[in-house]
Amino acid sequence: MADKQFDLVVVGGGPGGYVAAIRAAQLGMNAALVEREHLGGICLNWGCIPTKALLRTSEINHLLHNLRDYGFSAGDVSFDLARIVKRSRKVAGQLSRGVTHLLRKNKVTVIDGAGRLAGSGRVAVEKDGEEVDTLAAPHIVLATGARARSLPNLEPDGKTVWSYKEAMVPEEMPESLLVIGSGAIGIEFASFYCNLGVPVTVVELVDRILPVEDPEISDFALKAFRKQGMTLMTGAQVTEVSDGKAQVQTADGETVTVDADRTILAVGITGNVEDLCLEDTGVRVEAGHVVVDEWLRTGEPGVYAIGDLVGSPWLAHKASHEGVLCVEKIAGLDGLHPLDPRTIPGCTYCRPQVASIGYTEAAAKEAGHEVRVGRFPYVGNGKAIALGEPEGLIKTVFDAATGELLGAHMIGAEVTELIQGYAIARNLEATEAELMHTVFPHPTLSEAMHESVLDAYGRAIHY
Repeated sequence: MADKQFDLVVVGGGPGGYVAAIRAAQLGMNAALVEREHLGGICLNWGCIPTKALLRTSEINHLLHNLRDYGFSAGDVSFDLARIVKRSRKVAGQLSRGVTHLLRKNKVTVIDGAGRLAGSGRVAVEKDGEEVDTLAAPHIVLATGARARSLPNLEPDGKTVWSYKEAMVPEEMPESLLVIGSGAIGIEFASFYCNLGVPVTVVELVDRILPVEDPEISDFALKAFRKQGMTLMTGAQVTEVSDGKAQVQTADGETVTVDADRTILAVGITGNVEDLCLEDTGVRVEAGHVVVDEWLRTGEPGVYAIGDLVGSPWLAHKASHEGVLCVEKIAGLDGLHPLDPRTIPGCTYCRPQVASIGYTEAAAKEAGHEVRVGRFPYVGNGKAIALGEPEGLIKTVFDAATGELLGAHMIGAEVTELIQGYAIARNLEATEAELMHTVFPHPTLSEAMHESVLDAYGRAIHY
């Protein structure tokens, strides 16, 4: 079988891989994309997109059960679980077809199968256990993503112990739900099921939920979720799950029993490094992820890696940006800068939403900064009150000497849409002066962002 020649081959068609392939084509490269299952990857098909469709449904359910707050009344409000799941899958399918169209439009060659390194500058493609293609290119980008971790004593069985896939397509609502892990994935599923009326218990090993967030935001979220009826146990560990019950060792060393008709594992991810034939190459793997330099180069000449396969944060938008950066560096474009993880916003689409960027207050101090901190509650914002969403907080962290915006941390309605304002400010290296002199429209939720900046310098007007 003769090698097919390309300028660049991407292995993996998720949000990092397909974007890298399209950008390569835009730069005049003859690009190929190898994907074994779904174009768009886990994010589009089983993660970011369909979960947001589910969460939107749960938000509507919450609204329908609180219509009196807005002057309405309605009886016999119910939902059809099969139709909820069907809508979520339809949304994912539509976007997956959109990725296919974009690749075709940009003349990227898409090859169906699993890719692996096959010697210097070569990728072998297998389908159903047989080798179907061999590709040759001076540049190979690995973008095979990651998968959910399991626990030593607890493996998903697809029935009572769910991975994210089973949690997204339930045939019936669980009588009770245990979520192990309180990161973004765990909390989003907890929020979805809680808002549809399922009793939910979340168990987190460390001493607070949403552990990557600023502690003030974690504490605010904890109180909000408990108010909604969730049970949240921090500093705790699940030791056994069987017969619809779970044994949980609490922070004080006691063992308690909680209801667990279904259990969702949300304890992190590990990179899909297997079956890539990395063993006899210079590609190095640490803690389940490929090691790369600031330009996404591995230790093997001509081989690069991006997205969830490499370092944190493990976010779709980070993967897409890395794909573009990697390809533009290969193409020799000028004016490029390595990606700073502190300029990447993180979002959790629970109710209330959580979003953040940059340093937490504690991390900024640990990094040697003297800080000024501003806070503004949603209850002081007219638009939030008018929306019936007065629960929220925006926190900003500045360098006291230079005025540099070091970080921003938000919880409340639509903060996942608002965070981009602070992301732009950090990318432009804005100081408090530029933010203070920016005119924010009224009435909007974004005014709370302005007020938080003002508060850091003792100038808040509306609280």
